[in-house]
Amino acid sequence: MTQTAQQLTVSAKEAICEALNQSVAETAVTTMLAQNFHWNVTGMAFGPLHALFQQIYEDHFTAQDDLAERIKALGGHAEGQLAGMLKRSKVAEHDGHATAEQMIEALAKAQDTLAATLAGTAAIAEENGDLLTQDLVIARGQAHEKFAWLLRAHLG
Repeated sequence: MTQTAQQLTVSAKEAICEALNQSVAETAVTTMLAQNFHWNVTGMAFGPLHALFQQIYEDHFTAQDDLAERIKALGGHAEGQLAGMLKRSKVAEHDGHATAEQMIEALAKAQDTLAATLAGTAAIAEENGDLLTQDLVIARGQAHEKFAWLLRAHLG
């Protein structure tokens, strides 16, 4: 049965918010990863990669807000500490010392991880009848799969 935020049970809201916080954490870490690579990329592909990395981190910054606001709409608490996000995230930080190819590979892997996390969040939302959260995270997962494809296209 489809539920609105106010109709969901407390346990459903808790499960969905926990999954959303995982998604926010990984989005935040991936945002910084893209920005770090944007700052530090060098080489013959500097121009297009610099622009693509910027497109990614700008998209992800907005996505963090959308996901966190959904947590708040469900009555949950959005994790806002970087230390907590880093601890929770399956995407790791990077020091930015890498070739352009290594940056692409790391960021594409992060996109895949994030897409999988969002797919899991969609499943939890669906199990609990929260189609609005499900729709949000499916759209985000599709965006991350597209970014992974755009990144890998640079590798040939």
